[in-house]
Amino acid sequence: MSKRPSQFDFWFAVNNTEIVMPPKRHLETFGNTIINYYLVSELMDAAGKVRVREGRMQALRPQIITPSAYSSTLLEGFGEQAQKYLEWLKEHEDSVRILRYGYTLKQEAFSEQVLTDTPEAVLERVAREAAAKNDPFAAVVKGVDDPWDVCLVRLFWAVIQNSAQANIRELHERRMFELQDGLPAGLRDEIEKGFLAASKDANLIKPLGKLLQDHGLFERFQDRFFDLIQKRG
Repeated sequence: MSKRPSQFDFWFAVNNTEIVMPPKRHLETFGNTIINYYLVSELMDAAGKVRVREGRMQALRPQIITPSAYSSTLLEGFGEQAQKYLEWLKEHEDSVRILRYGYTLKQEAFSEQVLTDTPEAVLERVAREAAAKNDPFAAVVKGVDDPWDVCLVRLFWAVIQNSAQANIRELHERRMFELQDGLPAGLRDEIEKGFLAASKDANLIKPLGKLLQDHGLFERFQDRFFDLIQKRG
């Protein structure tokens, strides 16, 4: 039986997470992806008890961001060498490709059960049943019972690593990284769609402002943004 860490330690969960069956397909490039996960963990305080959690994790559509926007969110707390690297990224924006991924846990699809068996036997059975469903976005993970959500973050990171190259290639094929007015075409397109949507629905003005702020572009678009607010008001 695994020994419970004396204090909360997310590295304990990370180091004891094994992705037994990763998704067969990479994350969708132009839309959200639903990952159906099965997390098997041995109970810390009960011998011979194994918990199986089943749920859905929604990976959000990868977003193109500029290194300058990326670095502005990361500079705080980083050392001198990291700051120098981020400055290099800002100076070489034309040749650097950065995608931002995000995810949410779909709690309405969550379930769990506790079984009496060995972790190995339960894991083998769960993996076999998951494979039989032929779900290209199914994942089976062996992890810890607490903090179990860290195991899902580890899964998400692994899926990103396996998806980024294909996502970048598909975006490149659609010329989404080509610059338009100094911005990647994909980002420019997202901003234009945001303005169009907000012009029709005032509830979307705030998300548009957040989009501009997240990319460090609010000052560049502020006249147009405030003009939109006046028109909607």
